[in-house]
Amino acid sequence: MKISFLNRVRFSPWFTQLVILRRCNLSCGYCNEFDNTSAPIPLETLKARLKKIKDLGAFSINLTGGEPTMHPDLPELVRYCRQELQFLRTSMISNGFYMKPELIQALNEAGLQDIQISIDGVKPNRTTVKVLDSLRERLTDLKNHAKFKVVVSGVVGSCPPAESFEVIRFAKDLGFKPRVLLIHDHDGQIQLNEEQLKAFQTIKEQIPKSFPEFTDYRDQMIREGTAPFKCRAGSRYLYIDEFGKVSWCSQTRQVFSKDLMEYDYSDLRREFYSYKSCQDRCTLGCVRASSSVDGWRRQEQPVAH
Repeated sequence: MKISFLNRVRFSPWFTQLVILRRCNLSCGYCNEFDNTSAPIPLETLKARLKKIKDLGAFSINLTGGEPTMHPDLPELVRYCRQELQFLRTSMISNGFYMKPELIQALNEAGLQDIQISIDGVKPNRTTVKVLDSLRERLTDLKNHAKFKVVVSGVVGSCPPAESFEVIRFAKDLGFKPRVLLIHDHDGQIQLNEEQLKAFQTIKEQIPKSFPEFTDYRDQMIREGTAPFKCRAGSRYLYIDEFGKVSWCSQTRQVFSKDLMEYDYSDLRREFYSYKSCQDRCTLGCVRASSSVDGWRRQEQPVAH
């Protein structure tokens, strides 16, 4: 049963992330969102989940993993989202390693609207190989062939801070939209030293501010250790894992979980108002951006212990 227009405006997801497989070709030391054994989720199962997400009134969809380009039906999933379900925005997150011209062209034809690639630095180390030296050819392929928007995020935290500057410069030179992100721990909390935080501030000043960053919560987090906001995860932001379970986000799968196919308007409404104990120190930009426009509306108060 679809949600009415009024209730969609009040509680439906602005942004939804759907894991289409957990497997990844990399094993970055800071990441807990992958394995190296899982099979791709069957196409029909994913289509059913996408239809349910649309019925919940979701405005946009982001395909993620693991590494979504390892799913053999990725172009068909994108086509289904764009042409049949007609999400306002269909995007994906990738490490970029498989973005060769053939796949780029298939995603062009399917109607992909944007891709985000996060790059940790320039040289590989024991923590990460998701670096410029590994990705220059693939990024050049994207520049030459992609009709969709490419966002390249320089990540401060797993490589020498100076390398983040080169990532941003390279992204600008190719005409991509640059962003800067802070690495977080497995609870979504910030864990950086003073040098890394200083590098973040310097890079941030060189990048035009975009909507997800307009609250400057990261600056407050750096200054004060917390940046309170009213988290609307489970409502304005949905995260669905490879088992079809809705959680507040990728870092809270053990805290809140419910089967997507059983999720309904009452769940969206309840989670919209619910207080999340992790929200004040959360560094997950997608959650904060999705919650930001509803900051004026009430939220339940935390339970005193």
